[in-house]
Amino acid sequence: MLRKKTALRLAAPVAVLALALTACGGGDDKKSEDKKADTSKSDSAGSGQGSGSADSADSGAGQPSALKPGESTTGRTKEGDATVTYDIAAQKVDLSTEAETAKLVSDPKKAKGLVAAVAHVKYTHKAGAPLAEVPDVGDGAEIYADGTRGGLLIGASEDAAGCEDELELEGWKKGESHVLCQTYLVPAGAKALEVHWAPEDSEGEPVIWKFAAE
Repeated sequence: MLRKKTALRLAAPVAVLALALTACGGGDDKKSEDKKADTSKSDSAGSGQGSGSADSADSGAGQPSALKPGESTTGRTKEGDATVTYDIAAQKVDLSTEAETAKLVSDPKKAKGLVAAVAHVKYTHKAGAPLAEVPDVGDGAEIYADGTRGGLLIGASEDAAGCEDELELEGWKKGESHVLCQTYLVPAGAKALEVHWAPEDSEGEPVIWKFAAE
């Protein structure tokens, strides 16, 4: 995994567009559409800041209703040969302008009408062995805009304010918290944003946080 992620990072920004702009709502290099088909049917929840903790999510099992920004849940994911339990909380989604987004991609024409949405997700290592490699848990986060999944923008999150570089987190141990980000291109003017999280290759429903686009 370290070699794969390092190669993607070194390929940016030229490869960012080719790998990430799979068309909003289209195919993704990370997960199949079958897993996400019914996620937009989740019950709505308030958009205020949440401080409580939701029921545990077993390997990405979905909640009966969407969580509020900052509200936490528990999820488990494979990290190398071990399973690690995390406390997971999507804190916020930052939106860029169209002009700022054009500077992030190699072909601004293909990003016309789109903006970059950066999901800030806090992960706390609750149980399991310290990580021997670069963490995979952050790869489970996706961004939806008005019910449609955006296009993954690879290599953009590490430079965003408040986001940590996952390549520097080997040895992550119990009790430590880190904020990992994912950047997706979504339509400018979207009214509602959602952050979905589930372990990679999971067949369960994702955990969902709802945000109002500002």
